Amino acid sequence: MGWTLLKKIRAIITGATGMVGEGVLRECLSNADVEQVLIINRKPSGISHPKLKEIIHGDFFDLTPIENELAGYNACYFCLGVSSVGMKEEEYRRVTYDLTLGVATLLSRINADMVFCYVSGASTDSTEQGKSMWARVKGKTENDLLKLPFRRAYLFRPGYMHPTKGALYTQKYYYAFSWLYPLLRRLFPKHVITLRELGIAMIRSVNIDYPKSVLEVKDIIDISRK
Repeated sequence: MGWTLLKKIRAIITGATGMVGEGVLRECLSNADVEQVLIINRKPSGISHPKLKEIIHGDFFDLTPIENELAGYNACYFCLGVSSVGMKEEEYRRVTYDLTLGVATLLSRINADMVFCYVSGASTDSTEQGKSMWARVKGKTENDLLKLPFRRAYLFRPGYMHPTKGALYTQKYYYAFSWLYPLLRRLFPKHVITLRELGIAMIRSVNIDYPKSVLEVKDIIDISRK
């Protein structure tokens, strides 16, 4: 793994009103290497900070009304996503593949120096041929993101993510299991990380040349500790 010349990071974050996106946002706001953060939400995040700018925009399938405000950034932390539970494949593909590729295609066109970090999921199917619907859709999303002309694209595949203390948008059932985290980390080290480790790894990915594009839990932890 090699390091590039250190660049101050100007990051776009999607999904900041979700657990993962908020965790990444909080790491960015506390990290000196990040000089500016833009979050795009459908509703206000309730978070304010001197280096934070927020755009409220209702239609992620059409970012042309705010396109001019998306230029000049060198990182995107794409944390927007939905569960596939109860969804048909066509619907899930639209809000996972179509939406993600639409946003990414636009950003790759107007920000040639961008590193794009996509929060995928453990067990994503890179072959696009497996039985699991969500894993196939995520696999195609990953594969097609790698074809876009970003400086680098990293596909993060976290397993269980231990939430950030004090976060506003942690799903309640995570608190029910949070006391098990130390045990889970010891028993399943290849499947358990913290949201802090994910955020730090995303920040550091902008200034490294990691040998892999698909990042499993062990890779995420490795990058976060470098």
